[in-house]
Amino acid sequence: MIKDTHCAAPVSGPRQLLVRLQTLGPGLMVSLAIAMASAFIADHYGGPTLLYALLFGMTCHFLVEDGRCLPGIEFASRTILRLGVALLGARITLEQIGSLGLETVLAAVLAVAATICVGWISARLLGQRADFGVLTGGAVAICGASAALAISAVLPKHENSERDTLLTVVGVTGLSTMAMISYPILCKLLGISPEQTGIFLGGTIHDVAQVVGAGYMISPATGDIATVVKLLRVALLVPAVVVVAWMFRRQQASCQSGSECRRIPMVPGFLIAFVVLVAINSTGVIPQVVTSGMNDLSRGCLVMAIAALGMKTSLQKLAQVGWRPIVMLVGETVFLAVLVIGLLFLAR
Repeated sequence: MIKDTHCAAPVSGPRQLLVRLQTLGPGLMVSLAIAMASAFIADHYGGPTLLYALLFGMTCHFLVEDGRCLPGIEFASRTILRLGVALLGARITLEQIGSLGLETVLAAVLAVAATICVGWISARLLGQRADFGVLTGGAVAICGASAALAISAVLPKHENSERDTLLTVVGVTGLSTMAMISYPILCKLLGISPEQTGIFLGGTIHDVAQVVGAGYMISPATGDIATVVKLLRVALLVPAVVVVAWMFRRQQASCQSGSECRRIPMVPGFLIAFVVLVAINSTGVIPQVVTSGMNDLSRGCLVMAIAALGMKTSLQKLAQVGWRPIVMLVGETVFLAVLVIGLLFLAR
């Protein structure tokens, strides 16, 4: 008997792409619909598009529980977010980065290190594990949920490891969302300049998307500064993870299987793309029409990403994690905000 070899043929590339689109489609379409609705309302009735996307997304949180929408929402909140941030490099130059000065870079390093130390101390005072304090402190200090996942990969494994990571991700996501709304108002009340506002937003808000949203709600210039300062913090993720791994190397549990070991992430790809675009844009070789198109695409990606992040934000889950983790995360967030404000006033 002759076997039909066609039946055993692997799935073709176009078919794999089609399956992938079918998996991501529902969540992406919901994120796109919220983004378009937000843009329509902002264009016709005024107000910040990003804030509308965030609020509309939060009202659709129930869609995260729908298995059909979750993959696309996750994709929008991560991959599309990173694409949007990377494309922001087309509107920033090395001259703008240089204008931040060495003091801003040193202040970012100080803020990250100090916040992680506060997390460790608060954990000890509240009877929590020291590694949980480092986890929450690192998430607040660097880049929110992404930092929490990266740091948890090198912390000692125990029965509550996954729970601690989940609590941290939920907590920093909720606090970052609140900061995105409240920090611009705080900056206005304090009467600080747009440039200092950008430094404050970029140096305090946890997640990249919320930093971008808060910054560009105020002005393009403030958004640019906030994004650059935030990416300085993101760049500190790798050395922070290495230091944390060294601190806990003696407590590190050996992995029984390769599936339990996550590799320490290198410098994020979107950060590399952002830097490359900044460098290219600084030479002046990118035509204005191309830069404008990339800016529009970037904004569209960020609106979709923030809509997805809004759908992932559950205030109900945040209220169920227990008071000690909430006190730790809020305390670390307040400490970071007070520290950065203090450094800004000292620099005046």
